[in-house]
Amino acid sequence: MIRLLIADDESLLRMAFRMVFEAEPDMEVAGEADDGEQAARLARHLRPDVVLMDVRMPGLDGIEATRRIVRDSPRSRVLILTTFDLDEYAFAGLKAGAAGFLPKNTRPQELLSAIRNVAAGEAALSPRVTRRVLERFAPQMTAGPDERDERLGQLTAREHEVLMQVARGLSNAEVAAALHLAEATVKTHLSRVLVKLGLRDRAQVVVFAYDSGLVRPAPPLSAPPDSPLCAGSSTTASP
Repeated sequence: MIRLLIADDESLLRMAFRMVFEAEPDMEVAGEADDGEQAARLARHLRPDVVLMDVRMPGLDGIEATRRIVRDSPRSRVLILTTFDLDEYAFAGLKAGAAGFLPKNTRPQELLSAIRNVAAGEAALSPRVTRRVLERFAPQMTAGPDERDERLGQLTAREHEVLMQVARGLSNAEVAAALHLAEATVKTHLSRVLVKLGLRDRAQVVVFAYDSGLVRPAPPLSAPPDSPLCAGSSTTASP
């Protein structure tokens, strides 16, 4: 059973979410919060599997609430709800440690799929989408060689190669083709990368690579209006 915490300051929206989730045999709503402070507090107390987090709430906003939940309730994973496909809140949410983001107009089945994938330890969006967000909103993420994370020293040469390929937005199959490896081998290397770097999923691998200066953002590009952001066969990737 996937236990959910709904954080949104609109009571009607929380009610709609609850109705959708409680109709699913593998989901239950553990609690609701109408601001970020309450969301962080309930996450510590209820220990939900997934927190559905609005960003614009009174008092403590959803981004800071996400940061606190990731810090204080590491077993709870956060899905950020955004108004637009790609915006600064999506970027801030990824930086705060969210497992992904979804536009508020996401179709119910896509939302349910995203929640199930996140609860299973996967990301709610592909590395390619994550990279596009970073390139659009984070041109300042260009750490120099002396500022790179010391955890990189734990990686083998092959693990470093896999990290770089994933950071560029490649799927496991694409990494396997680029490095002439079996896809299962890529998955094994990536799992080790996640453990050594203390990261949760592929989306965080991309954020880490940009934040540490391993990958430099390209000039900002306009995202296509129909860019897929929700979990599913084409956008959700497991290690």
